[in-house]
Amino acid sequence: MKSFDPTGKGPIGVFDSGYGGLTILEHMLEAMPDNDFIYFGDNARTPYGTRSFQVVYEFTLQCVTRLFEMGCPLVILACNTASAKALRTIQQVDLPKMDPTRRVLGIIRPTVEIIDSLTETRHVGLLATPGTIKSLSYPLEIGKLYPDIKVTGESCPIWVPLVENGLAGSEGTDFFVRQHVERLLTKDPLIDTIILGCTHYPLLIDSIRKFVPERVNILCQGQYVAESLQQYLNRHPEMSARCTTGGTCRFVTTESAQTFLQQASVFLDSTDKLDVSTITFR
Repeated sequence: MKSFDPTGKGPIGVFDSGYGGLTILEHMLEAMPDNDFIYFGDNARTPYGTRSFQVVYEFTLQCVTRLFEMGCPLVILACNTASAKALRTIQQVDLPKMDPTRRVLGIIRPTVEIIDSLTETRHVGLLATPGTIKSLSYPLEIGKLYPDIKVTGESCPIWVPLVENGLAGSEGTDFFVRQHVERLLTKDPLIDTIILGCTHYPLLIDSIRKFVPERVNILCQGQYVAESLQQYLNRHPEMSARCTTGGTCRFVTTESAQTFLQQASVFLDSTDKLDVSTITFR
Protein backbone atom coordinates (compact mmCIF):
# COMPACT_ATOMS: atom_id res chain seq x y z
CA MET A 1 0.00 0.00 0.00
CA LYS A 2 1.33 3.42 -0.98
CA SER A 3 2.36 5.78 1.82
CA PHE A 4 1.45 9.46 1.85
CA ASP A 5 3.01 12.67 3.13
CA PRO A 6 1.47 13.25 6.60
CA THR A 7 2.39 16.95 6.55
CA GLY A 8 0.63 17.62 3.24
CA LYS A 9 -2.20 20.09 2.88
CA GLY A 10 -4.99 19.77 0.35
CA PRO A 11 -8.69 19.90 -0.43
CA ILE A 12 -11.44 17.97 1.34
CA GLY A 13 -12.42 14.94 -0.71
CA VAL A 14 -16.10 14.14 -1.14
CA PHE A 15 -16.79 10.67 -2.57
CA ASP A 16 -19.96 9.11 -3.93
CA SER A 17 -20.61 6.09 -6.08
CA GLY A 18 -22.73 8.26 -8.34
CA TYR A 19 -24.34 11.68 -8.41
CA GLY A 20 -26.45 11.83 -5.24
CA GLY A 21 -23.50 13.02 -3.18
CA LEU A 22 -23.81 16.32 -5.02
CA THR A 23 -26.76 17.05 -2.71
CA ILE A 24 -24.34 16.73 0.22
CA LEU A 25 -21.62 18.73 -1.50
CA GLU A 26 -23.96 21.66 -2.12
CA HIS A 27 -24.56 22.05 1.61
CA MET A 28 -20.83 21.81 2.33
CA LEU A 29 -20.05 24.52 -0.23
CA GLU A 30 -22.72 26.74 1.28
CA ALA A 31 -21.54 26.17 4.85
CA MET A 32 -17.79 26.28 4.07
CA PRO A 33 -17.31 28.52 1.03
CA ASP A 34 -13.63 29.20 1.76
CA ASN A 35 -12.58 25.55 1.76
CA ASP A 36 -11.27 23.64 -1.25
CA PHE A 37 -13.13 20.49 -2.31
CA ILE A 38 -12.74 17.64 -4.78
CA TYR A 39 -15.87 15.68 -5.63
CA PHE A 40 -15.15 12.15 -6.85
CA GLY A 41 -17.97 10.22 -8.51
CA ASP A 42 -17.39 6.58 -9.43
CA ASN A 43 -20.04 7.08 -12.08
CA ALA A 44 -18.84 4.35 -14.44
CA ARG A 45 -19.47 1.69 -11.77
CA THR A 46 -22.61 3.07 -10.16
CA PRO A 47 -24.91 1.97 -8.61
CA TYR A 48 -23.30 0.48 -5.52
CA GLY A 49 -26.62 -0.21 -3.78
CA THR A 50 -27.09 -3.71 -5.20
CA ARG A 51 -23.43 -4.79 -5.02
CA SER A 52 -21.91 -7.08 -2.38
CA PHE A 53 -20.14 -5.77 0.71
CA GLN A 54 -16.78 -6.92 -0.67
CA VAL A 55 -17.18 -5.18 -4.03
CA VAL A 56 -18.40 -1.93 -2.44
CA TYR A 57 -15.45 -2.02 -0.05
CA GLU A 58 -12.92 -2.61 -2.84
CA PHE A 59 -14.35 0.10 -5.08
CA THR A 60 -14.60 2.60 -2.23
CA LEU A 61 -11.04 1.92 -1.08
CA GLN A 62 -9.77 2.47 -4.64
CA CYS A 63 -11.48 5.84 -4.79
CA VAL A 64 -10.39 6.94 -1.31
CA THR A 65 -6.81 5.99 -2.17
CA ARG A 66 -6.98 8.08 -5.33
CA LEU A 67 -8.30 11.08 -3.37
CA PHE A 68 -5.39 10.68 -0.95
CA GLU A 69 -3.02 10.64 -3.91
CA MET A 70 -4.66 13.89 -5.07
CA GLY A 71 -3.67 15.45 -1.75
CA CYS A 72 -6.85 15.17 0.33
CA PRO A 73 -6.09 14.86 4.07
CA LEU A 74 -9.78 14.22 4.79
CA VAL A 75 -12.34 12.28 2.76
CA ILE A 76 -16.10 12.25 3.32
CA LEU A 77 -18.02 9.24 2.02
CA ALA A 78 -21.11 11.12 0.81
CA CYS A 79 -22.74 7.82 -0.02
CA ASN A 80 -24.91 5.83 2.35
CA THR A 81 -24.01 2.50 0.75
CA ALA A 82 -20.26 3.13 0.98
CA SER A 83 -20.66 4.44 4.53
CA ALA A 84 -22.61 1.31 5.44
CA LYS A 85 -20.48 -1.29 3.69
CA ALA A 86 -16.94 0.09 3.56
CA LEU A 87 -16.29 2.85 6.09
CA ARG A 88 -15.57 0.79 9.18
CA THR A 89 -13.07 -1.51 7.43
CA ILE A 90 -11.26 1.42 5.81
CA GLN A 91 -11.04 3.25 9.14
CA GLN A 92 -9.94 0.27 11.21
CA VAL A 93 -7.88 -1.82 8.78
CA ASP A 94 -6.64 0.30 5.89
CA LEU A 95 -5.97 3.76 7.32
CA PRO A 96 -3.43 2.59 9.91
CA LYS A 97 -1.40 1.05 7.06
CA MET A 98 -1.95 3.80 4.49
CA ASP A 99 -1.57 6.93 6.61
CA PRO A 100 -2.88 7.13 10.18
CA THR A 101 -2.87 10.94 10.06
CA ARG A 102 -5.57 11.09 7.37
CA ARG A 103 -9.24 10.60 8.01
CA VAL A 104 -12.25 9.06 6.27
CA LEU A 105 -15.69 9.94 7.62
CA GLY A 106 -19.18 8.80 6.64
CA ILE A 107 -22.64 10.32 6.60
CA ILE A 108 -24.61 7.81 8.65
CA ARG A 109 -23.31 8.86 12.07
CA PRO A 110 -24.07 12.61 11.60
CA THR A 111 -27.58 11.66 10.49
CA VAL A 112 -28.10 9.36 13.46
CA GLU A 113 -26.88 11.90 16.00
CA ILE A 114 -29.71 14.34 15.19
CA ILE A 115 -32.51 11.76 15.48
CA ASP A 116 -32.95 12.06 19.23
CA SER A 117 -34.01 15.71 18.93
CA LEU A 118 -36.58 15.02 16.20
CA THR A 119 -38.59 12.02 17.34
CA GLU A 120 -41.12 12.14 20.16
CA THR A 121 -42.73 8.74 19.64
CA ARG A 122 -39.27 7.09 19.43
CA HIS A 123 -40.42 5.35 16.24
CA VAL A 124 -38.27 6.21 13.20
CA GLY A 125 -38.65 5.20 9.56
CA LEU A 126 -35.86 4.72 7.03
CA LEU A 127 -36.24 4.99 3.26
CA ALA A 128 -33.07 3.77 1.53
CA THR A 129 -31.49 1.60 -1.15
CA PRO A 130 -31.53 -2.20 -0.81
CA GLY A 131 -27.84 -2.20 0.14
CA THR A 132 -28.26 0.29 2.97
CA ILE A 133 -31.35 -1.48 4.31
CA LYS A 134 -29.63 -4.87 4.17
CA SER A 135 -26.55 -3.56 5.98
CA LEU A 136 -28.65 -2.65 9.07
CA SER A 137 -26.25 0.25 9.59
CA TYR A 138 -28.92 2.73 10.64
CA PRO A 139 -30.66 0.51 13.21
CA LEU A 140 -27.29 -0.53 14.62
CA GLU A 141 -25.92 3.02 14.88
CA ILE A 142 -29.18 4.39 16.30
CA GLY A 143 -29.30 1.50 18.76
CA LYS A 144 -25.83 2.37 20.06
CA LEU A 145 -26.80 5.97 20.86
CA TYR A 146 -30.53 5.66 21.50
CA PRO A 147 -31.49 2.08 22.38
CA ASP A 148 -35.11 3.08 23.03
CA ILE A 149 -35.70 4.14 19.41
CA LYS A 150 -37.34 1.63 17.08
CA VAL A 151 -36.21 1.80 13.44
CA THR A 152 -38.29 0.44 10.57
CA GLY A 153 -36.82 0.33 7.07
CA GLU A 154 -38.26 0.28 3.56
CA SER A 155 -36.13 -0.54 0.53
CA CYS A 156 -36.79 1.68 -2.50
CA PRO A 157 -34.81 0.15 -5.40
CA ILE A 158 -36.39 2.19 -8.18
CA TRP A 159 -36.06 5.68 -6.67
CA VAL A 160 -32.44 6.26 -7.74
CA PRO A 161 -33.08 5.42 -11.42
CA LEU A 162 -36.12 7.70 -11.38
CA VAL A 163 -34.02 10.61 -10.12
CA GLU A 164 -31.11 10.00 -12.46
CA ASN A 165 -33.44 9.84 -15.45
CA GLY A 166 -34.86 13.26 -14.59
CA LEU A 167 -38.28 11.92 -13.64
CA ALA A 168 -38.62 13.57 -10.22
CA GLY A 169 -42.06 15.15 -9.98
CA SER A 170 -43.67 12.99 -12.67
CA GLU A 171 -46.89 11.06 -12.11
CA GLY A 172 -45.03 7.78 -12.49
CA THR A 173 -42.57 8.80 -9.81
CA ASP A 174 -45.41 9.83 -7.50
CA PHE A 175 -46.85 6.32 -7.88
CA PHE A 176 -43.64 4.63 -6.72
CA VAL A 177 -43.01 7.17 -3.97
CA ARG A 178 -46.52 6.70 -2.59
CA GLN A 179 -46.15 2.91 -2.75
CA HIS A 180 -43.03 2.85 -0.58
CA VAL A 181 -44.09 5.60 1.83
CA GLU A 182 -47.40 3.84 2.49
CA ARG A 183 -45.63 0.51 2.99
CA LEU A 184 -43.31 2.09 5.54
CA LEU A 185 -46.09 3.78 7.51
CA THR A 186 -48.18 0.60 7.42
CA LYS A 187 -45.31 -1.33 8.98
CA ASP A 188 -45.23 1.12 11.89
CA PRO A 189 -48.01 3.72 12.16
CA LEU A 190 -46.24 5.33 15.15
CA ILE A 191 -43.37 6.64 13.01
CA ASP A 192 -42.97 10.40 13.48
CA THR A 193 -39.59 10.87 11.76
CA ILE A 194 -38.40 9.50 8.42
CA ILE A 195 -34.73 9.41 7.40
CA LEU A 196 -34.05 9.77 3.70
CA GLY A 197 -31.14 7.34 3.73
CA CYS A 198 -29.97 7.96 0.19
CA THR A 199 -28.43 11.15 -1.14
CA HIS A 200 -30.65 11.03 -4.25
CA TYR A 201 -33.86 11.21 -2.26
CA PRO A 202 -33.88 14.96 -1.49
CA LEU A 203 -34.73 15.46 -5.17
CA LEU A 204 -37.95 13.53 -4.47
CA ILE A 205 -38.88 15.62 -1.45
CA ASP A 206 -41.90 17.27 -3.10
CA SER A 207 -43.36 13.88 -3.99
CA ILE A 208 -42.54 12.42 -0.58
CA ARG A 209 -44.28 15.28 1.24
CA LYS A 210 -47.49 14.58 -0.68
CA PHE A 211 -47.82 11.19 1.00
CA VAL A 212 -46.29 11.79 4.43
CA PRO A 213 -48.59 13.18 7.17
CA GLU A 214 -47.72 16.68 8.39
CA ARG A 215 -46.96 15.31 11.86
CA VAL A 216 -44.00 13.33 10.45
CA ASN A 217 -40.54 14.91 10.21
CA ILE A 218 -38.54 14.22 7.05
CA LEU A 219 -34.78 14.23 7.58
CA CYS A 220 -32.62 15.16 4.58
CA GLN A 221 -28.95 14.56 5.30
CA GLY A 222 -27.10 17.42 3.58
CA GLN A 223 -27.54 20.14 6.19
CA TYR A 224 -26.64 17.87 9.11
CA VAL A 225 -23.61 16.35 7.39
CA ALA A 226 -22.25 19.82 6.55
CA GLU A 227 -22.79 21.01 10.12
CA SER A 228 -21.14 17.85 11.47
CA LEU A 229 -18.11 18.42 9.22
CA GLN A 230 -17.75 21.98 10.52
CA GLN A 231 -17.96 20.73 14.10
CA TYR A 232 -15.41 18.01 13.39
CA LEU A 233 -12.90 20.52 12.02
CA ASN A 234 -13.51 22.81 15.01
CA ARG A 235 -12.73 19.90 17.34
CA HIS A 236 -9.65 18.94 15.32
CA PRO A 237 -7.73 22.12 14.49
CA GLU A 238 -4.75 20.04 13.35
CA MET A 239 -6.89 18.62 10.54
CA SER A 240 -8.54 21.95 9.82
CA ALA A 241 -5.07 23.46 9.30
CA ARG A 242 -4.36 20.84 6.63
CA CYS A 243 -7.54 21.59 4.65
CA THR A 244 -6.72 24.31 2.14
CA THR A 245 -8.87 27.41 1.79
CA GLY A 246 -8.86 28.70 -1.76
CA GLY A 247 -12.61 28.46 -2.25
CA THR A 248 -12.24 26.04 -5.17
CA CYS A 249 -14.20 22.94 -6.14
CA ARG A 250 -13.30 20.51 -8.86
CA PHE A 251 -14.89 17.29 -10.00
CA VAL A 252 -13.46 13.91 -10.91
CA THR A 253 -15.40 11.07 -12.51
CA THR A 254 -14.74 7.57 -13.78
CA GLU A 255 -17.22 8.33 -16.59
CA SER A 256 -16.73 10.76 -19.44
CA ALA A 257 -16.75 14.41 -18.42
CA GLN A 258 -19.61 15.09 -20.82
CA THR A 259 -21.78 12.35 -19.32
CA PHE A 260 -20.99 13.65 -15.85
CA LEU A 261 -22.07 17.17 -16.80
CA GLN A 262 -25.31 15.91 -18.30
CA GLN A 263 -26.23 13.87 -15.24
CA ALA A 264 -24.98 16.44 -12.72
CA SER A 265 -27.38 18.98 -14.21
CA VAL A 266 -30.19 17.01 -12.54
CA PHE A 267 -28.66 17.75 -9.13
CA LEU A 268 -27.01 21.17 -9.53
CA ASP A 269 -28.50 24.51 -10.54
CA SER A 270 -25.75 25.11 -13.09
CA THR A 271 -22.97 22.98 -14.55
CA ASP A 272 -21.64 25.55 -17.05
CA LYS A 273 -18.40 26.31 -15.22
CA LEU A 274 -17.64 22.98 -13.55
CA ASP A 275 -14.03 21.80 -13.67
CA VAL A 276 -14.45 18.11 -14.55
CA SER A 277 -11.77 15.53 -15.35
CA THR A 278 -11.93 11.80 -15.99
CA ILE A 279 -9.78 9.10 -14.41
CA THR A 280 -9.69 5.37 -15.01
CA PHE A 281 -8.77 2.37 -12.87
CA ARG A 282 -6.70 -0.38 -14.45
